[in-house]
Amino acid sequence: MDQLTRRGMNYCTTSGLLTATGGVTTYDTTVTINYVINGKIATKTAITTGTTPTTDYNTGAAFPALVGGASVANTPGYGCVVVWGLIAGGTVKCMMGPHERLDMQGNFVRVPDFPAVPKEVVPFAYQVLKAGATASATAIIFGTANWNATGFTNTIVNVSVLPSRPQVS
Repeated sequence: MDQLTRRGMNYCTTSGLLTATGGVTTYDTTVTINYVINGKIATKTAITTGTTPTTDYNTGAAFPALVGGASVANTPGYGCVVVWGLIAGGTVKCMMGPHERLDMQGNFVRVPDFPAVPKEVVPFAYQVLKAGATASATAIIFGTANWNATGFTNTIVNVSVLPSRPQVS
């Protein structure tokens, strides 16, 4: 790779091993994250019981509810992708992509897109979130719903840079 093409890049050189599980709304990174924002090297120490952001970094608004099927016959629910990133100073920010319908087996009808990621953010992980047929119709809100809420699943993918599209299966 030509050194000129690497100017100003944002990427992680180590994985933080993001975890978000159980009857809580918090997250952990079990490893220090070494990252680069616009060519400048930085480090974020491991986070234990971090407060999950409740507002989208792109909009400044609260994350919208992921609508589940609420156990209504033939109502499958929705899913999306949330990107976790760091800004200068090591503050964690999250950005949510558009909601997409699930089928009755909990698979995406159409693969969701990544949200826009501002140039001052370096992604370190993304989550594939699904509020399936048995999930609440109103209570699955990123940052406020427990990770193990009924019918709610989340899959974490740790990254150094975002891939071309989310891995959803």
